[in-house]
Amino acid sequence: MTTSDSDAAEAPQFLRGAGVSEPARAIFDNDISEMGFVMNVSRLWAHRPEAMTALFELMHLVTSARPFTDRERGILITACASSFGDSYCSLAWGTKLAGLAGAQLAGGILRGEDNGLTAPERAMAAWARRVAHDPNDTSAADVAELRQAGFSDPDIFAMTVFVALRVAFSTVNDALGARPDAEFRSAAPAAVLNAITYGRPIDTGPPS
Repeated sequence: MTTSDSDAAEAPQFLRGAGVSEPARAIFDNDISEMGFVMNVSRLWAHRPEAMTALFELMHLVTSARPFTDRERGILITACASSFGDSYCSLAWGTKLAGLAGAQLAGGILRGEDNGLTAPERAMAAWARRVAHDPNDTSAADVAELRQAGFSDPDIFAMTVFVALRVAFSTVNDALGARPDAEFRSAAPAAVLNAITYGRPIDTGPPS
């Protein structure tokens, strides 16, 4: 299935809807392939789709030396997004992580509870929260904990840049009013939905 120009309808955000350029269409089509619908956040980034593509390419570049598994990425992003107060990425990645590791584990991470995680995963989640919440409050002892959990200095650098870029992505989305897609009302498990008591509310329906 491909997108059409009707997908340029105004999204639930503060900016007017952007036209569907070829780079935007590629992002929309990828959403439909992976999610079954065009995400509100993609409609927002249709104002500069090349920037969104470049941002995610940079995330991939910085983690390419030590690629994170889907589970690890889910842990980093849900821990980061929940600490940052971003409901959109919390819902999107909480739902993905629930599919990979179970709804209770995903909901727990969103609440700041890391039961069920391995020691390295707990260290990752704790670091993601520290970076997202107050990067000036981190310490050498925090980095030492990551080393003790088995991460090298290049691993820690990659993890930190990845989380920082996710914060940048969330900042744009949240500041410009992007609301989590209505589809998450049924797609997200109850344990994830109930854990997200912050950020912007879920959209009431798809764009007209």
